[in-house]
Amino acid sequence: MRIVLILEYNGSNYCGWQSQPCNCSIQDKLEFALSCIANEKIRVVTAGRTDAGVHALYQVVHFETTVRRPKTAWIRGVNTFLPKDIAVLWASEISGQFHARFSANARRYQYLLLNHPIRPGILYQKAGWCHQPLDLEKMQTAARILLGKHDFSAFRAAECQAKSPVRMLTQLDISRRDNMIMFDLCANAFLHHMVRNIVGCLVYVGKGRYSPDWLRMLLENGDRAAAAPTFSASGLYLADIIYDPEWNLPRMEGHTNITNHYRFS
Repeated sequence: MRIVLILEYNGSNYCGWQSQPCNCSIQDKLEFALSCIANEKIRVVTAGRTDAGVHALYQVVHFETTVRRPKTAWIRGVNTFLPKDIAVLWASEISGQFHARFSANARRYQYLLLNHPIRPGILYQKAGWCHQPLDLEKMQTAARILLGKHDFSAFRAAECQAKSPVRMLTQLDISRRDNMIMFDLCANAFLHHMVRNIVGCLVYVGKGRYSPDWLRMLLENGDRAAAAPTFSASGLYLADIIYDPEWNLPRMEGHTNITNHYRFS
């Protein structure tokens, strides 16, 4: 029997999603909790592996089990065995044809950036930070250059294992509310560190270090060394995974927007 879960987590205290010998990953914590409820060893498959310090509003996993449990057991029961910064939001039995990773059509990430002379206190590890004033209009102009199907080699980590650097970026919106800037990105899939590298480059443009056309040059030459450093993981959120409606996963529209979790006047 295949079960699908939707969960959220604050990634600040973990070494990332993927299981590690130190037992300090989100996957390790979830599999332990599921195994306690199932009374058998459970291994999960995720829609996307997040790095150390990265958060999730809408992460999707599936797993196989030989036991039947009510939905409440897979949600509230599992949550009793999870750390307080990880929570299962929804669970359901699903067809064996569903795959958390390969059935996904797109992923959406959001990056929350505090643009203020003083570093964050309340939002420590929950938002990135830039103390220099940023030009929103220039960043928006640069962002439009990245939309579409491109070779994103200049924006991938050196250790990225993806077979192809080509991705289809369908959304890259940048908005500002007072001192908070939000980057909202959607693509069929993302390369390792791709979002954080894009944010880093857009911040360079916003500072006035480069013109928006610099992004076009990076796409053309594919040189990671010529791009900005990888931006902090603290402000990055896996916001949504998009599937075909046939799978009947709840959309949770209000939940999958970070600005609905942190209210800014």
